[in-house]
Amino acid sequence: MPGARNAVAEWLDAPRPEAPPGVWRFRHVPPARTDARRLAPVTTVGVVVPLLLGLLLWSVWNEGGLPYLSLPLAALTPDDWFFAGSTTPRDWHGRAATSVYSGIVLAAIVYGMGKLGSWGQLARYFLEPHKPAVRAAIAAGAALIALTFVWPEAFPLVGWDPLPIAMPVLYLVALVADDLSIFTSPVLTYTLYAVITAGVLWPFARLGDWRGFVRHWLASRGSGPAPAAPDAPAPLSTWPGPRAAGQGQVAELLSGELLSGRMNEVDCARIRRHWEQSREDAGRLAGFVDTVLRHGAAAWAHPSGDRDLPRRLFPHDLLLGQVRIGRAAAAERNPAAYRGVGVALDPTVLGTSLLVVGPSGGGPVGSLTATAAEALTLQALTGTCAVVTVGGSSPAYGPDAAYDVVVRLGDPASPYDLDLYGGLTGPDEAAALLAEGLAGDVASLDPRRAATVLAQLLGPYRAVHGTFPSVPVLRELLEADAGRLTALLDRLPAEAAALRRELEGRIRQAGGPADPGPVLADRLALLDRPAFADFFGAGTGGAQPFSLDAVAHHPLRVRVQLPEHGHEEAAQLLARLILAQFLAAARTGGRRSHFVGLTLDDATGALTGGTIRSLQRLRTHRAGVVLGLRTLGDVPEPLHGPLLAAVGCRAALSGVTTWDGRGLAEAWGTEWVETEEVAHHTVFANQPMTRAIHALRKKVTGKAVTTDAVTLKKVERERWSASELAHSVPPGHAVVSLTTVDGASTPPLLVDLRA
Repeated sequence: MPGARNAVAEWLDAPRPEAPPGVWRFRHVPPARTDARRLAPVTTVGVVVPLLLGLLLWSVWNEGGLPYLSLPLAALTPDDWFFAGSTTPRDWHGRAATSVYSGIVLAAIVYGMGKLGSWGQLARYFLEPHKPAVRAAIAAGAALIALTFVWPEAFPLVGWDPLPIAMPVLYLVALVADDLSIFTSPVLTYTLYAVITAGVLWPFARLGDWRGFVRHWLASRGSGPAPAAPDAPAPLSTWPGPRAAGQGQVAELLSGELLSGRMNEVDCARIRRHWEQSREDAGRLAGFVDTVLRHGAAAWAHPSGDRDLPRRLFPHDLLLGQVRIGRAAAAERNPAAYRGVGVALDPTVLGTSLLVVGPSGGGPVGSLTATAAEALTLQALTGTCAVVTVGGSSPAYGPDAAYDVVVRLGDPASPYDLDLYGGLTGPDEAAALLAEGLAGDVASLDPRRAATVLAQLLGPYRAVHGTFPSVPVLRELLEADAGRLTALLDRLPAEAAALRRELEGRIRQAGGPADPGPVLADRLALLDRPAFADFFGAGTGGAQPFSLDAVAHHPLRVRVQLPEHGHEEAAQLLARLILAQFLAAARTGGRRSHFVGLTLDDATGALTGGTIRSLQRLRTHRAGVVLGLRTLGDVPEPLHGPLLAAVGCRAALSGVTTWDGRGLAEAWGTEWVETEEVAHHTVFANQPMTRAIHALRKKVTGKAVTTDAVTLKKVERERWSASELAHSVPPGHAVVSLTTVDGASTPPLLVDLRA
């Protein structure tokens, strides 16, 4: 199996550079920086005008057409250098002064025209996109052209006269020394030549960054092979951690298991996790070494014995806990750092909870809830998380073999039953969860009052019978009159004064016009059906009871299959109850070392004011939920705002309505953007000739003569408007925003879920 062996080793050694949140870091290559910077029209067009103006001024100066410009020369030089009343030289002093002054005029013209034409900005604009070597080569070519104007005699194919650049410098030195014969010294002459050449090359060297290029080139041409950087990490496939800690035998064993193909990605991630937890403690380190030497790649295997899932539909990187959901589109709406890169989910993102709004897209590949479920079930095999998946019989969540506990409510062949009370023993806590499931969506009934009524019955019943009542018994208690409840009161021991007081209060309320008992009994009747006769603690079947509080203590994979085909209301009630139980279990268990997640592919009717308030507290307990909604209309309208505010991650699938888009657009907020407005104004000429030309142009082109007025301004606009979400998201795409538990977030990204 060399292919599989090499695949795992290459996966382990693959680079995973730091990246913004939500980026798929496996072999991530940051996109090339492409600034949307454009040259202003004035810069593009105006560069030619100063050039022509400069050439004109220099030509006129050479022809002597600027007489007044010579006045500073006559004023600053001795009278005996020129003939009286002119700037005609008498001797070499006058010729030298004239040459120096011409060089100063040329420098002033070049500097002024360069500033007016923004030559430097134009050069940097065209050079910046190129690589350092290309940039240096282009600058060198421009420098070579400039030297042909300074030393034309050095280039045989050039026949023009030199510009006054070198001679003014030489004459200036002679005037300072007052001796023209100093140039008989070759040392001085060639030194000045070198200084002049360096001065001409200096601006081109800065523009092309020659110094940086030469430094990099010399470093790459160092003698012999380049030594490895002292802080360069060793390949992870060699297990450098145990090796550096003096556990060479452990490192060799793990490397052999990896290269022989007996270790997969799940094993690598699981063993690395235990190494990170053990390396700082001597006692735990000894246990780590002993376990690895005895079990090898199977060390700390999941209690189920599974070391992989029966099937995978999505790319995973277990070393970082990421699952790839798609690729950010290379669209202008996406920031440059995200265009074309992979987008991924991980526990740091799911810890703020994810809300997916829109049609599922058909099949598991188009479902973000299925993607998150597969990622969490796979990571559970590494011991890093526990997962509860809730949904119908759709195969999106994978086969039952991928789970440790499968609860098929309403199916007599189900191996597990669901504990109606979530494994709680306190009547008040159990009543609060049960009231959330039974009456959380009843606007006319306060869940706190419903919890009080249930607690008045659950406490006394448990004190008498030792367990909480089953569904049929609890329904009878809620419908019972004062006489039947008095029989339960008579069986309470005398020392249970508090419970007797609770039950007496219930007896006084029973049968009254404001009694919530009948309402709760009607809701409970949805579960008191023949299809559920063997469930919820009835004890008549062979199914084992299961409570969700187990996921807070063990890395379990749990699948709860809700009833279908005529039991839609019961399914919504159960989904609401399971979500409430999970939220309560996730906030218990002390400091966990594993993440706890729940996925609910259809949260219709499952969200209440109480569960939304509990969602906001999950991120501090290493827990999160993934909720799917076909439309926000499946949630009561007063809860739209609190729901969108409670979750840190939001996804709008293709096909959402404008009503859904309005809420998501408000949640994503606005941003400042630069807009360009072009106004076309008709030109009205006053002169007869101009009017005739305009009329002729209009006859030929069919358009009036206009001028364009361009206005650039910054405006605040929605990141994604409701109309854009409803009509501009292509099929198979979604607009996704992610937030980590640390507070880092991404803007809403257009993601291709099929990539």
